[in-house]
Amino acid sequence: MAWNEPGDGGNKDPWGNRGGQEGPPDLDEAIKNLQKKLGALFGGGRTGGGVGTSGAGGGKLALLILIAIGAIWFLSGFYTVEEGKQGVVLQFGAYRTTTMPGLHWYPRFVQSVEQVDVSKIRTVDIGYRGTRGKNTQMERESLMLTQDENIVDIQLAVQYRVKDPKNYLFSLRDPDVTLIEATESAIREIIGKSKMDFMLTEGRGDVGSSAIKMVQQILDNYNSGLLITRVNLLDAQPPEQVQHAFADAVKAREDEERLKNKAQAYANDILPKARGGAARQLEEAAAYKSQVIARAEGEASRFSQVLKEYEKAPAVTRERMYLDTMESVLSSVSKVMVDVKGGNNLLYLPLDRMIGQGKGPMLDAQSPIDSSSANVVDEPSDKVKRQANQSLRDRLRSDREGR
Repeated sequence: MAWNEPGDGGNKDPWGNRGGQEGPPDLDEAIKNLQKKLGALFGGGRTGGGVGTSGAGGGKLALLILIAIGAIWFLSGFYTVEEGKQGVVLQFGAYRTTTMPGLHWYPRFVQSVEQVDVSKIRTVDIGYRGTRGKNTQMERESLMLTQDENIVDIQLAVQYRVKDPKNYLFSLRDPDVTLIEATESAIREIIGKSKMDFMLTEGRGDVGSSAIKMVQQILDNYNSGLLITRVNLLDAQPPEQVQHAFADAVKAREDEERLKNKAQAYANDILPKARGGAARQLEEAAAYKSQVIARAEGEASRFSQVLKEYEKAPAVTRERMYLDTMESVLSSVSKVMVDVKGGNNLLYLPLDRMIGQGKGPMLDAQSPIDSSSANVVDEPSDKVKRQANQSLRDRLRSDREGR
């Protein structure tokens, strides 16, 4: 049954009015009731007919509560900046100061602190993104145009760290994105001034060193607070569509270099030998020249001396020259002396023994010679020479007497 249905004699007033009162309760009365409850809470109320806690006691309790709240607020303002980091203190959102590693205090709710790691080496990728151990190529970043109008696919990694926390937090909206764009711009400028072959061979180291200077200059102009530590050129190759053609060209270039090195090694082996042979021949020619000149001078001096003696005694000198000549001639040949007067008509000469021994054999005229054998006497060379000289002297003497 509803509260205001007829026939119900009870009190059905939802406002809690009793005794026939109508309408909502008085607002002043509600406020007074609230004040009484608060007074009782802080010890300022009265109960029964006794006297409660005095107003001074309630004030002390409120002061203690305020002191406790202040202590908690003060203690909550202590913070520690870790090693390798720096703290950026903000007051109502604006930069105030930078704190070094250690224990510091700031008024909470008035200031806040942002800690920035300035020792950590960070890395951004250009031309690819690494995801779960696989690299995803970013063609918009990696494909670049060279000076000779070829397209090269570049992938590199940039390492950097924070050198100024204030600029790092407030100068740029997104430092990593800015770094990627600045690096891409610098690399495109460097590649645009280089040729394709240079980029694929010895130009990789130059690209990294040049990129560090250019990117750092751009970041300093932006007050980015970043410091580039290294630029690693991970890969530089032609686009996938033409890689086979470039691979053939690179192989041909390597074969050319290999053949050049082989030819250079052969030249390095041959040229010293040729130079040594030429020097040896020059030395031999010089020695032969000196020998011929010395021999000619000696022969000329000897001839001059003989000429002087010849002018003094022509006959003796001629005889002496003849004997010397015959001695030199007969000393180097085999000689056979046969006594025709004391022999018979049949003569056997063992030529093989005579030639093999190298000495002039002499037949003994006292012994008979037949067809079966012949007595051949080998005389010493000096004895043969003396006999030849004696015979020559006799001949010359007979010639002079005949004149």
